[in-house]
Amino acid sequence: MSEFRDMVLAARQRRDYQQLIDLIPYARMLGITVHEDDDGELVFRLAFRKQNIGNPAMPALHGGAVGAFMEHAAIVQLLGRLEATMIPRVVDFSIDYLRPGRPEDAFACCRVWRQGQRVANVAVETWQSDRDATIATARGHFLLSRPVGED
Repeated sequence: MSEFRDMVLAARQRRDYQQLIDLIPYARMLGITVHEDDDGELVFRLAFRKQNIGNPAMPALHGGAVGAFMEHAAIVQLLGRLEATMIPRVVDFSIDYLRPGRPEDAFACCRVWRQGQRVANVAVETWQSDRDATIATARGHFLLSRPVGED
């Protein structure tokens, strides 16, 4: 566990947020990338892949792929910007699908609305070519640490 902690701390110090994604196998498999924009906001990208299509008749992105993208964006946001040194545990995650995702790249940004001592609340917004045309939003609560003595 200390090796993971050391990798998180080193990535955060270098502001290498992509390395944080690379520490999470499922995020790597989805093909999530991240960059910091000019305003310092982390912008996540889910590159379009045919296996992410859920409805080939439309075609539309699979809701599970969009949901996993949003959840992992929130986790990396917490790892990169807070004092978390272990993967935050999802307490709950609620998604509002607003419109079908087209067969193209999707983007997300996150905001930590409130951080307690052990729990963080994160809002995620996902869009495609037009940032004003949100395809989904999510709210999640994450456990940042465990009580002393709990495994």
